[in-house]
Amino acid sequence: MTRPVRACIDLKALVGNLQAAKKLAVGSKVMAVVKANAYGHGIVEVAQALVDADALAVASIDEALQLSRAGIQQTIILLEGVFEASELPEVLAQNFQLVVHTREQLEWLEQSGLQGSLTVWLKVDTGMHRLGFQASDIDTVYQRLSALSCVRQPPGLLSHFACADEPVHVANDQQATQFATLAEHWPGAKSLANSAALSSRQDVRYDWVRPGIMLYGSCPLLPGNPCPVELLPVMSLTTKLIAVEQRMAGQAIGYGGAFSCEKPMTVAVAAIGYGDGYPRHATTGTPVLVNGHICPLIGRVSMDMITLDVSALSDVKAGDPVELWGKHLSVDVVANHLGTIAYELLCQVTPRVRREYVQ
Repeated sequence: MTRPVRACIDLKALVGNLQAAKKLAVGSKVMAVVKANAYGHGIVEVAQALVDADALAVASIDEALQLSRAGIQQTIILLEGVFEASELPEVLAQNFQLVVHTREQLEWLEQSGLQGSLTVWLKVDTGMHRLGFQASDIDTVYQRLSALSCVRQPPGLLSHFACADEPVHVANDQQATQFATLAEHWPGAKSLANSAALSSRQDVRYDWVRPGIMLYGSCPLLPGNPCPVELLPVMSLTTKLIAVEQRMAGQAIGYGGAFSCEKPMTVAVAAIGYGDGYPRHATTGTPVLVNGHICPLIGRVSMDMITLDVSALSDVKAGDPVELWGKHLSVDVVANHLGTIAYELLCQVTPRVRREYVQ
């Protein structure tokens, strides 16, 4: 009998979320972000389901090659470009699209001697201050790209919001204004909106939008900001109880005795832990569903197990179902409780957790 931890991936919900994104993006093409193993959901299986996306976006050539080797035919964009010049011939051979965001990447293109035509996106730093050329350098960089026979003309222009998950943040207007100034006379394709911007601003959608986390059913906006479309959870992380015991007042539970029973309690052990990607920093009180009822986590998360207070349940036994997040317990609720974001919880589910894909 195998360990009961499962990540059930609802591909119908995934497709539904893509359609919700497309409704917000009328008039724009959709670049579906599937980097980081499709946010933990399985990059190939997710890409195969997202046939209605106009393109797929990944972080690196390694991820792009996973898709091409699996027979994915859609356009693939490398959001971080290449990490060394030696990757450029393969990018050209595979017809991947390339983001250029540093002088080194620009120089690699200039020195490559490539015979062919690459589709290139020029990244401008409008305020994220992470990657991209300064706005004052864009004209020069554009001229250098325009001089290259290996670059399909004209190049695209893109940037990334720093605070779009907080719709009223002043930085959003500043970034949108700076990008609009550059985009006004830009001859090529333009892209600015991620999931959060797509969900909160109509003025930044341009030619391409780049939904990521919303495809997987998580609201891209901070708590308190309603999502304009209904998003369906795609991953349900589940397991089962493997033990149920009565504990006495004063007994300590788990490593370090971090939790001590203040009264007699029914304590259950569920087969999941940080070895499966369940966060070790989850604290006592983190909500977990047992038999469809919220039960608080108690004590420290172990590599393979967590302990739960199931005293409120009248009938509980080993083998009963447990949901860590999914259709009945939002990953956003769990993430908010832990002071993190859904991205982290979804991405860190480890390979030993079996993914099961349903339509």
